[in-house]
Amino acid sequence: MNKTPRRLAAIWIAALVLAVPAISVPQAKTIAGHWEGAIEIPGQPLAISIDFSQKDGLWTGAVSIPAQNSKDLPLAKIAVESDAVSFEIANVPGNPTFKGALSSDGTSIGGKFTQGGQTFPFSLRRGESPAAKAKAALAKFDAAVEAGLKSLKVPGAAVAIVCGNEVILSKGYGFKDLEKKAPMTADTILAIGSASKAFTVFALGSLVDAGKLDWDTPVRTYIPWFKLYDPSATERITPRDLVMHDSGLPRHDLVWYNNLTSTREDLVRRLAFLPPTADLRQKWQYNNLMFLTAGFLLEQLTGKKWEDAVRSLVFAPLGMARSNFSVDESQKDADFSWPYREENGEVKRVPFRNITTVGPAGAINSSANEMSRWVRVHLSDGKLDGRPLINAGTISDMHNPHMPTGAPPSSPEIGASIYGMGWFTDTYRGHARVHHGGNIDGFSALVSFLPQDNIGFVVLTNLNGSPLAELLVRHASDMILGLPTRNWILEAAQNKVKGEEIGKVAEQKKETRRTPGTKPSHKLEDYAGDYFHPGYGDLKVFLREGQLAFTFNAITTGLEHWHYDTFSGKKIDDPVFDGGKLTFRTNVNGFIASVEAPFEPSLPDTVFLRKPDTKLSDPAFLKTLEGIYDTGTQRVTITLKGTALSASIPGQPDLDLVPGLGGEFVIKQSPGVSLAFRLDEKGRVLSADLITPGGVFAAKKIKG
Repeated sequence: MNKTPRRLAAIWIAALVLAVPAISVPQAKTIAGHWEGAIEIPGQPLAISIDFSQKDGLWTGAVSIPAQNSKDLPLAKIAVESDAVSFEIANVPGNPTFKGALSSDGTSIGGKFTQGGQTFPFSLRRGESPAAKAKAALAKFDAAVEAGLKSLKVPGAAVAIVCGNEVILSKGYGFKDLEKKAPMTADTILAIGSASKAFTVFALGSLVDAGKLDWDTPVRTYIPWFKLYDPSATERITPRDLVMHDSGLPRHDLVWYNNLTSTREDLVRRLAFLPPTADLRQKWQYNNLMFLTAGFLLEQLTGKKWEDAVRSLVFAPLGMARSNFSVDESQKDADFSWPYREENGEVKRVPFRNITTVGPAGAINSSANEMSRWVRVHLSDGKLDGRPLINAGTISDMHNPHMPTGAPPSSPEIGASIYGMGWFTDTYRGHARVHHGGNIDGFSALVSFLPQDNIGFVVLTNLNGSPLAELLVRHASDMILGLPTRNWILEAAQNKVKGEEIGKVAEQKKETRRTPGTKPSHKLEDYAGDYFHPGYGDLKVFLREGQLAFTFNAITTGLEHWHYDTFSGKKIDDPVFDGGKLTFRTNVNGFIASVEAPFEPSLPDTVFLRKPDTKLSDPAFLKTLEGIYDTGTQRVTITLKGTALSASIPGQPDLDLVPGLGGEFVIKQSPGVSLAFRLDEKGRVLSADLITPGGVFAAKKIKG
């Protein structure tokens, strides 16, 4: 039977092992350098590229076969004697062997390729290495970066570009400290934001390789108490779902944003109270809390903090010694960048935002130089300098498209976006692309690579929400790939101006949504109090200099009356709640009972219920309420049992009094009935009102 030779070669040339050097013999010409050519398999030549190098008299080499997605397969038994050249692909079935001759001018090699008893001609021509070509293509890249910094008002950028296993550009542009004009460098530490997610996935992937984790086993197998709002999703969700954004939950970002008091476990437990907007795996919805949970899972499986696990499983093997997990730690480094934000056309420094709690989703800080090592690992199927750090199949699983995002492409040059595991996948002008950006207060970043072209990029910038990183990657890709040029940066600058003009008009129209001539239904002090949601936590409203203000997750924002019982957040240095609306609701008794806030745009407003006055749970105060009260028809005995009040009426079971609103106590066994104690100006109890649907019965205190 006549089998297709190319198919046989595709099966045999598959193994990846460390390069095995061979002893050389004296030679008249050198083969050191980059070679490109083909094995002439009938009907469809198999393109190959080979790199040879010599050190201390020993030859090493590697072959890449793009059609088989094989990169840097190590060569063995490399021999050069006079014009004769021979070598093998190491540890591949069929003993694939090249035997040929170097041309008299040293520019070509031709001969026979043999594998598994079949022989085909091959030819190679000496050429410039892809890295050298790519580096030459970037001759005018610096000018593009400078133009981008200026037109998009970005203080500084750090860039690293990798071709294969070689860093072809690593440089800082602009300023890391705009006020002092301190230059950005390739070693400057900046926040990478959500590009941190891939590090969490990589660390979990290491546990998969070690047999300690299965991507598709339910999370509850590893964390038995884990619970989501939807009981069915609770039982089905897996670690793979955590890192694919298909949990069914929308972002719910204000649960963690600036939350400086909750632990990671606290936030994972809050998931039980956060409603979803879709079923598990129904659609893609970006969710940082799921990556927080993935990081917490890493902690449970390793017995280490997420930071320590990532440091040992990722940073240490990659030699990323200065990369860290906290902006506080960044500021202790000798070379770090300050964060900036543009406001009304002015670039201003902003405070660092500490997001350590949600670290697995976005708290890593690094430099372009150290991040280039991260890119090299992803371009080399999980290896760094020939050392395997993770299984090739595991890293491929991260890069593979798993869940369509449903987002339309932003440009005809960009293909449909599909999420992998900690990475987005799409195409750029027909070239497969894997990437993830990062945006956190004062910083914007992008890590991106073209796996089939063996090219990777890191761009770190120090301006909040800037598109510059993505634009520079596109520009550099066009240069290296020799694609028709497009002035991405000029277009973005023009769109920025248009967007600012549209934004100003929209800001002016905001007032049209306000109903004039209204006033609050209560005195301002009646709105003050503590409110609570089991998923989002505490929200405190208080009076400050005669005006209402509120604090949520350590961010305090003043409030101004908008209309009716709705108040609007005032503009302050921390803009999170600028223009945000709080709407207060009263209960049937006329007490302010809750406040609603649009904390998750894809869901109805989040309702925070008002907490009773804390003194209603104070045993010292409750002790003063003990006694016998007479309504005229019956007597009620109030006693303190432990830390709660109890009411006894002759002939009836004891009733539990639960703190309620307006200083009243609700009868637990009859929630429609409450008790309000009346005190004199010295705090002495005079009487109590028994409030029922049928009337209010006064009860005078006669003893106690």
